[in-house]
Amino acid sequence: MTQSRIGFCCKYVPQDGDAEASRALNVGAVTMAYLGRLDPKAAFDKLSSVVMHNLSAFHRQVEHVGGRPSLERLHRLSSGLLPGYTHPTAQDYYRDPDLRRLIETGLASTGALARERGVRLSMHPGQFCVITSANESALRNGVAEFEYHAEVMALMGYTGGWHPDGAHINIHGGARAMGAEGFRKGLAALSEQARNLITVENDEVSYGLDDLLPLADALPIVLDLHHHWIHSRGEYILPDDPRIETIKASWRGVRPLSHISVSREEFLPDPDIQVRPDFAVLAAGGVKAKDLRAHSDLMWNEALNDLVAEHLAWTDFEVEAKMKNIASEGLAHHVTARWKRDERIPA
Repeated sequence: MTQSRIGFCCKYVPQDGDAEASRALNVGAVTMAYLGRLDPKAAFDKLSSVVMHNLSAFHRQVEHVGGRPSLERLHRLSSGLLPGYTHPTAQDYYRDPDLRRLIETGLASTGALARERGVRLSMHPGQFCVITSANESALRNGVAEFEYHAEVMALMGYTGGWHPDGAHINIHGGARAMGAEGFRKGLAALSEQARNLITVENDEVSYGLDDLLPLADALPIVLDLHHHWIHSRGEYILPDDPRIETIKASWRGVRPLSHISVSREEFLPDPDIQVRPDFAVLAAGGVKAKDLRAHSDLMWNEALNDLVAEHLAWTDFEVEAKMKNIASEGLAHHVTARWKRDERIPA
């Protein structure tokens, strides 16, 4: 088995609920509306203080993940590192040479630490960041937002070719009416650096997995197992599914990454941890798809976790659960126990 990794997304949740630990390891925010009400010096000082904190939080998160067992050395970084980076209100502030030097130095240090500790990093802009849209303004804004993420990755040292060290920036397909060819046009609007980092995931409504497979020659496909379960109305993709080979090929030699989550227990009548949720039965019982989309706090379903253990033979996983690192650690413990039971030794 090649190196396998499981990680959490963006926010650290202390096991003991320590508010100070939560603040230290998580990014802060400031709105552009708030900055706009301040005089320029006060606005710059406020923005700078948030950025300084966020750079430290990034570093602490990577340090934390880098101290976990090798199976858990994967992490999705928050998009909120540099508030308002593409917004007219803040752009002049980010041109300040001292602030720029602070950002460059901080990100270079964090990227070096990640590579030293073997931590695989990713980012995931919000769903408004699309590069497939008939609306020219939305397209421009989406491209600018994506380029911001690519710049953050570059400043951390992830440059010089196709998804270096597995680093990537993941987005959704965008406007379904534009189709796969519309997505290709959006790709052409990105810089080479951005195109070398972009990935796309299937969603529940607009772009299912089969809609994205025609793009496998253009960029890596991130398989979201939960989204596919919703979109297909109940299919659990198995590791020997022929579509897996297309997904693997789309990464061009880089180890793929996938997403995993599970529906919230309160929407499932009599949830059984040993049986994967049955979409057809739930739908027949009146449970709505919009409720099934909601992510649970933890990876509570052991049967689904067993499926993840099988898929880890070919892909890493980001856990999309409300309890973040607590959920991913629980999944990692389950996987490790499963491998030991099956007498499989992870790399």
